[in-house]
Amino acid sequence: MAAPESPSRNARSRAIATLWRALAGRRLSTLWRLSRLAGPLVHRFSRREREVTEVNLAQVYPDRSEAARRALARDSLVHSTATMFELGFAWMAAPARVEASLLEVHGRELLDGARAEGRGVIVLAPHFGNWEVLNFWLSSHFPFTAMYEPPKIDALDPLIRQGRERMGARLVPTNPRGVAALLKALKRCEAIGILPDQEPSWGSGVFAPFFDRPAYTATLLPKLVARTEARVVTGVARRLPGRGFALHFLAADERVYSTDETVSATGVNACVEAAIALDPAQYQWEYKRYRKVIQQQQGHPEHQSFRLY
Repeated sequence: MAAPESPSRNARSRAIATLWRALAGRRLSTLWRLSRLAGPLVHRFSRREREVTEVNLAQVYPDRSEAARRALARDSLVHSTATMFELGFAWMAAPARVEASLLEVHGRELLDGARAEGRGVIVLAPHFGNWEVLNFWLSSHFPFTAMYEPPKIDALDPLIRQGRERMGARLVPTNPRGVAALLKALKRCEAIGILPDQEPSWGSGVFAPFFDRPAYTATLLPKLVARTEARVVTGVARRLPGRGFALHFLAADERVYSTDETVSATGVNACVEAAIALDPAQYQWEYKRYRKVIQQQQGHPEHQSFRLY
C-alpha cells in the first residue's frame, strides 16, 4: 500500500491541476506570450535547467560561439515553458480546438503506406515541440498504444492519464507486460509510440553516438522490429508560435532496422537528430542525455550525485 502524500505535495498537485485547467481555455497566442514572459525567468532562476541546457549545447554544437549557444539556451527554455503551459490545452481543451490547432501535417503517407502493407508502425517521438499534441493526433487517427510511467506526484496521475487517453490511446506500463502489449499492437498493424531519447536503466541499452558523442540508448526498438517487421517513423509536433502546430513524420534512418543493437541505436539517435534539425530551439535540451557516459567514466556508481550530470 502506497504511503499517503504529504500535505505540501497535495497542495502542489492541486495548484498544478488548477493551472492546467485555467490555461486549457486560453488561446495559443496567449500561452505563447506567457511563455515569452516566463521563459527568461526560468533561464535566469532555474539554475539546473539553464546549466544542463548549456552543457548539452556545448557538447552538440561545439563550433557555435558561446553567445550563440546562450541565445539558443534561452530560446529552448522559452519553448520548454510553452510546452508546460500547453499541457492543459492538449489534455483538456475541446477536441475540436486541439484538432484545429494542427495547421500542417507532413509525411502522413509514411503511416498510411505502412498500414496499407499490413505492417505496424513504430513512431519515434522525441522530446521536441509539444509531444502531447502529437499523441492527441495519433490517437485520434489510428489505433495507438504507448508506454506510460506515472508521475512522481501520484495525485496528478488520473488527470494525466485521462488527458492522454481521451482520444482513444491505450497506455501500457514500462515493464515486460507493457512490451508484450506493444508487440500485440504491432502484430495487429496498429501504431505505437516510443520515446527514443530517454536514457534506459543499466543493462537495457547500449552506447551509441548522439551528435558524435556516446549516449546510452535503449535497445527496445530492434527487438520490436525483429519480431513484427514494423515500419519506423519519426514524429514531432513543431510549434508555430502563437498559431498552432505542424506535424512532421519523417522516414527513419535505415540503420534502425539492423539486428545489431548498436547499429540500430545509432539509427535511432540519427532520427532524433533529424527531428531536432527542424528547429533546435524546440528540443528539450535540459534532459541529461549524456549522464551515463559520465557515470561510466567515474566507475558507473548509479546513485552517485553530480552537480550537473
